[in-house]
Amino acid sequence: MVVFQNSKYLDFLSKFGVGGAHPGGINLTKAIFKTEQVSKASHILDVGCGTGQTAAFLASNYGAKVMGIDINSIMVAKAKKRMKKTHLPVTIMQGSIEKMPLPDRKFDFIIAESVLSFVNKPSALKEIFRLLKDGGRFIAIEFTINRQLEAKTEQEIKQFYGFDSFFMKKDWVALFKQVGFKNIRIQKNKFISSVPEYQYSKDIEPEHYELMEKHYDLNLKYEGILDYRVYSCTK
Repeated sequence: MVVFQNSKYLDFLSKFGVGGAHPGGINLTKAIFKTEQVSKASHILDVGCGTGQTAAFLASNYGAKVMGIDINSIMVAKAKKRMKKTHLPVTIMQGSIEKMPLPDRKFDFIIAESVLSFVNKPSALKEIFRLLKDGGRFIAIEFTINRQLEAKTEQEIKQFYGFDSFFMKKDWVALFKQVGFKNIRIQKNKFISSVPEYQYSKDIEPEHYELMEKHYDLNLKYEGILDYRVYSCTK
């Protein structure tokens, strides 16, 4: 079952059309791909693509063949609007990353930016592994806790974000290995940040502003506990 639909946080993101909502934002994404061997012949899948900011960057900057998938219909509509406006040949589709209607070994790169924490992690990773070509690269920017959480803290964060579990670095690495990934690297650059972009919906309610405020409050409250890492690995 997909957890996305139960997340108040993701409801806020879709209504505000937040691009680059992941830690580090689009500038971190750009820094990551500077170290990857991307070419015009590369096939790239952006899972949980949101408004399509990363997919658009990869298509325009590298001329790669890019596809994006997201389960949220509002995000999909905004991503398609972006591609139409920028005249980029990026395919955007709606669907769950736990079961994607795509053929085996199709992609050279798959990227997930703050996505896996909201879904069934083993199911999503097995799908990602299936879709990667042999030797293909998977890159994930994911929430990572630095220490075990107290029950009250865990419940507060779960209730707002819709997470079903919390992973430390070792938990992520163990899961990647279990699925079959190798050459796992872990990075973090706390000095890279970006200003998010917004594509506002017309039907934003006062509740959505309250959700935005709650998100920022939780980030301040649990700074140093609710963290992130960049994980890269090879099939």
